[in-house]
Amino acid sequence: MTTVVSWADAAPLALAGRPVRLVPLVLGFEPISEAISLRGGSRFRHLLEPVTAAAVEFERGWVLIDGGFDPARLRDPVRRAAAFTYENYLPIVPPGDPLVDQIADAGLEWDALAGALLSHAHFDHTGAARLLRPHQPLLMQRREWDHVRTAPSERDAFLFRDDFEHPDLTIALLDGDVELAAGLRALDTAGHTPGHQSFAVGLPGRTVVLAGDAADLRKNIERRVPTGSTADPGHEELAVRAIERLADLDAQALTDVWPSHDPEWAPWREIVEGR
Repeated sequence: MTTVVSWADAAPLALAGRPVRLVPLVLGFEPISEAISLRGGSRFRHLLEPVTAAAVEFERGWVLIDGGFDPARLRDPVRRAAAFTYENYLPIVPPGDPLVDQIADAGLEWDALAGALLSHAHFDHTGAARLLRPHQPLLMQRREWDHVRTAPSERDAFLFRDDFEHPDLTIALLDGDVELAAGLRALDTAGHTPGHQSFAVGLPGRTVVLAGDAADLRKNIERRVPTGSTADPGHEELAVRAIERLADLDAQALTDVWPSHDPEWAPWREIVEGR
């Protein structure tokens, strides 16, 4: 069974020093209505959005932020048909195992992985859990774990509980903003989901904030407009608060906020064009 602990019982991560490199990853694609990614956007305009993740390398060890889909679910016709019954939604995963393959391309070793950080529990972010071992915890907000356990419908919540059901998996629960390691901080950006979190990575000379789905597109940040999707309609104001926080961070000197699903955002586009 999956082991669930508080962050205090899992800390510290097996890392040394500070972040030295951020490796952007594109693990798949999905057609998404602009209205889902941008409040007030068109319901008829669809974007082919990248499914993204990132590896943060430290002086010793590294962490993974998000993990795309579980490719096995998409490649099994029966499981795929049962899982993705949404109108106009056709998730795409490139050949091979994009996560494993791109981590290898980056020269990183899975044995050196200290843990995985999850922005939120939607199924296009949770595919890395299958690869983790007990000493490599999956870090998520406590409110998000409560949401996973109690959501009345997996389909309506866009999550798969069995992504979190592995005998080797340890889930460590965070409460709000948490300093995870030198130069790595979890930021409470709830709204899109009850326990959504973003991550600030202090690299040499600059800070990158990985927004997760609190900001799908750069337009979210530049216009201070949240995404058009919240798990709970009552959390719309939380989503506004989250995008305001991210936009304020983006306005700071030497700080860039990266949207998670923008097909035109350079770090994601460069990966696609280079492959």
